[in-house]
Order: sequence, then C-alpha cells, then structure tokens
Amino acid sequence: MNPASPFAPTRRRVLLGAGAGLVAPGIMAVPLPAAAQAPAGAVIDVMRARTDPIPVAVPDLAGTGEAARVGRDIARVVQANLRNSGLFRPVDRAAFIQTAESAAQTPRFQDWRLIGAQALVTGRVLEQGGGLRVEFRLWDVLPETQLQGTAFSAPAANWRRIAHLISDVIYERLLGEKGYFDTRVVYVSETGPRDRRTRRLAIMDQDGENHRYLTDGRFSALTPRFHPSADRIAFMSYQDRGQPRVVLFDIGSGRQQVLGNFPGMTLSPRFAPDGNAVVLSAMRGGDANIYVVDLGSRSERQLTSGGGLDVSPCFSPDGTQVVFNSDRGGDQQLYVMSASGGSPRRISFGNGRYATPVWSPRGDLIAFTRFGRGGFAIGVMRPDGSGERILSEGWAMEGPTFAPNGRVLMFHRETRATDSRGGGYSARIVSIDIAGFNERPVPTPTDATDPAWSPLLS
Repeated sequence: MNPASPFAPTRRRVLLGAGAGLVAPGIMAVPLPAAAQAPAGAVIDVMRARTDPIPVAVPDLAGTGEAARVGRDIARVVQANLRNSGLFRPVDRAAFIQTAESAAQTPRFQDWRLIGAQALVTGRVLEQGGGLRVEFRLWDVLPETQLQGTAFSAPAANWRRIAHLISDVIYERLLGEKGYFDTRVVYVSETGPRDRRTRRLAIMDQDGENHRYLTDGRFSALTPRFHPSADRIAFMSYQDRGQPRVVLFDIGSGRQQVLGNFPGMTLSPRFAPDGNAVVLSAMRGGDANIYVVDLGSRSERQLTSGGGLDVSPCFSPDGTQVVFNSDRGGDQQLYVMSASGGSPRRISFGNGRYATPVWSPRGDLIAFTRFGRGGFAIGVMRPDGSGERILSEGWAMEGPTFAPNGRVLMFHRETRATDSRGGGYSARIVSIDIAGFNERPVPTPTDATDPAWSPLLS
C-alpha cells in the first residue's frame, strides 16, 4: 500500500496548469495523460510551507545533444525559482539515485522516497523543427501519482519562459495559489555620483535575468508602473524643460508619450485595474492633488482638494477605492477614499510618517514605507488600517511592490557603500515574503530603485 500524500486537500479544489492552447506568445501547451492522476485539489497550506518547506526533487530534463543542455538549464531555473520562494526545499542533486533519463520514462518512487523527496519533477526536451517540445510531469512521491503533466512547444529562444511557466504550475499545484515566476520587473537603474545620478528605466525577469535598458539616460526616469496588460509603463520623467511629467512608454515599440496637459508638475502615476485610466498627483500652485486621467478621452477628474500635498495614489484591485499619502493632517499619513470622490479617511496611526502605499492584488493588504527617527521600514496593514506589521527595517528603504499573487514584496534598500561605486552608497532591490521572512537580494547590474512587479505574462 502506498503511503498517504502530504499534499492531501487542505483548503480548496484547484483547476490549474496549462491546458491546451496558447499560454504565452509563441508557446503552446497541451496536457499529458497519466495512468494514476491525483485529484485537482491536492494542496499543502502556504503557512505550513513557510515553516516546513516542501522537499522537491528537480533532476535535469532528459534529452540528447543540444536538447540535453536545454533540459539542464530549464531544471536549474525551476529549482532556483522554487528555492528562492522560501516555500520549497530542493533535494540535493548529489543524493539522486535514479537518473534523469530513467525517471523521465518511469519514476522509481522508492528511490525518491529514500532521499526524502515528497514531490518530483521529471520531463524531456525534444528538438522539433527548429523549436522545442518540453514535456514536464509533477509527481506526488508517496502515493505515486501524477499531479500535473504538460507539454510545451515553443521557439528555442523561449526556454527560460518555459522554465518559469513550469515553476508556476508546480507552485500552484502544490500550494493552491497562482505563482509569480513568469513575470517581469521594471525599475530605475542608477549610476554615477549621488549628486549627479543617471537614472534609466530597465526591465528584467523576476529573477534578474534577461535584463535590458528601456531608456538611454538623457532624461531622468522615476516611479515606473506596469499597465495591467504588462505591455506598457507609466513613469515620471524630466523631459519637458526639466519639469516632471508623467510619460506612457510602449515596451514593444519604445514609443513615449506625455500624459495630460497639466500646467505644473505631474508625478507618481499608476494605472487603473482595467487599464483605461491613470491616477496621478499634479501640482497646481503650492498644493498637490490626486487626479484620474482617462486614457481614451484624456479627460481629467480631480479627486482631492483642500490644500496640502496628496501624492502616491494607488487604486484598489476592484477599482473602487484609492489609497494615497498626504500631509493634510499636519504629518504625512495614509488615506483611503472612494475612487468616485468624497472625504478621505486616515488609516495610518503608527509611530512615524508613511509613504508609497500600494494595494495588494489580493485586496487584503496595503504595503507602505514608514520612516522616522528610528530609520526606515517596509510594512503592511489591512485597508482599514488595522493589523499593521513591519516586515523589514533599515537605514534607508522604500517603494514596495507586490508580486501578482500578493504573497511576495519587492522594494529597494540603500546601504552605505564600502567602495567608490555610487558615490558612497549602494541601492539594491530585495524581495521578502509578506510574513516577513525570506528576504533576499534580486541581482541587477547597477544600483537599482523604484521596482514595479508586472502581472503574470501568461
């Protein structure tokens, strides 16, 4: 008799994985059959995985010639993704008993149980008319059942996207929630002395790979934010006679367009959840107020008034509310108001000033930067202001952004540099679980600030 599975249903049934069809540009996915298929609801609780990460074995995907090299690369990306989430513990490859080729044919489950694996990833890479066919299976080792089987067909250049898609399937199949690996991060690349920084937009995969620059640095760029379709960015730029303006940037074509016809500075833009509008802050006179700009008609609707500086607005995921920070009460705090207007209500009451609020895609939390005499902190609270928790503290940190599943944050952290790079300080992007554990750096080739996480690309 096979042992019971650790992935017994604990919360809800999940229909997941890539079904037949197009899952990403140029990538087709079809399900693979299995003799023993586990029920769709087999998951392990995320809270349990935080304290006891899931032991998963990820051998190389089998193949011959060039396909074997791709299979090794895909397996290593999948293993790194799972390890970096903090919720999985990849089994040491030196302990593997069965070969990758043999496991791709028929897993010997006793070999994998012997080394402590609870989940097993097997597969094969085949060269197919100039492209790749990547067959992937996820197994529950104890009851010896297949949890997921998918075959991806794609151009060879898309092998890394396939690795991220496989990682997302594993995450969702075992944890019951969407993954976040097939995503990108846009950020501000900073070089040069601190008083003369060159700030360029840059984009990369969530693991720091496939890095490229979007702007050339002739004009400073700040606070980039993704469109819900992930194909456009809104950011603040000093292109117009040194005056800050909100600019829309098309990632595919590189085309840029100034948004709106505001007489003063415009800053801190974010797209509405439906992608049809941008919420931003605009300076008129000595005050800054929140406006919503329709991307079709370019009409402007003012949300706040009454004096003071209202900045850093962000829509709730359902588009019905806006959170922002303001000094209207004499100190910089967080406020929430209806997206249709009305009286803002203060939600932050901790010890310090609050800034850069961002709503979780799940709608359950608002992340923020808090600063005061004790330094800086990144934290989260519920939308009504209750349940405030500090996740990380330090000398200088700012700009939280949520992964699309709401389980992980990125932000940038500054440290005093020990070398001459950056004129005495260094700024780096880090990620952290919303429970406050698994803080880790995200690699970038230069100093990096203002990260923004894309929605899932697939």
